[in-house]
Amino acid sequence: MEISGKVAVITGAASGIGRAVALQLADRKVRAVALVDMGENVGAVAKEINTQAGREVAYAFRGNTTDDAFRTSVFDTMAKQFETISMCVPAAGITRDDLAVRVDRETGKAKIYPVELFKQVVDVNLIAPVYWALEMIGRIAENRAAKGLKRWQPTEGMQGAIVFIGSVSSTGNRGQISYASTKAGLEGAAATIMKEAVFHGVRCGLIHPGYTDTPMVRALGEDYINKNILPYTQLSRLIRPDEIADAICFMLTNSAVSGQLWADAGWHAPA
Repeated sequence: MEISGKVAVITGAASGIGRAVALQLADRKVRAVALVDMGENVGAVAKEINTQAGREVAYAFRGNTTDDAFRTSVFDTMAKQFETISMCVPAAGITRDDLAVRVDRETGKAKIYPVELFKQVVDVNLIAPVYWALEMIGRIAENRAAKGLKRWQPTEGMQGAIVFIGSVSSTGNRGQISYASTKAGLEGAAATIMKEAVFHGVRCGLIHPGYTDTPMVRALGEDYINKNILPYTQLSRLIRPDEIADAICFMLTNSAVSGQLWADAGWHAPA
């Protein structure tokens, strides 16, 4: 799939993997990319990308990715100014880590992971990414229907591509009952969307990054990283966001690529 001249949307675009993907798409001559994030710095990131690209390519949208009305407004704005979005990388995510069950040493009572935290992580990490993807697919499908087109044919070229952000934690990780569940859930979502969306000419894949040098990972602290991550990573360092972004761009552009890609730097969970 040729991405030059296309329009993309990236959530979680103000930092980490999302920001790195936006920078690389700008370098690869996309027509426009919507940067979606709750952070105050999303506007500054858009200016940085535009300065580096030497043109107006990045457009900032600050808001909550779980808000349906906000999502619709982003797609509407981009469609009015440019054209239908055809690339979607929903990279926004959160962690609310804790053991699933811990026993209080004094009382002997078990404390179970709070259900409200589980639901919050599911909303941000699983439901929101799926619906940003479905929004794009729906608009591509509408445009095709308006032209009298039905089942997509290979001679048309790919009409769109989605890359979900999974995690090595999807295989299970101590203290991440909610986070790991959402990342594993994206596997089923991506596989199902691929089977359905190809009718409209849209591909869907999933990348599982290892521990990447992002604010989310840095928040774990240097001691944790040095003791619990680096010894179990064959590269003996955190992955750079631009390395993951390069892999995502590969998944977006290469129409033969589907399913899952593991970009884990040889990380293996301790026993």
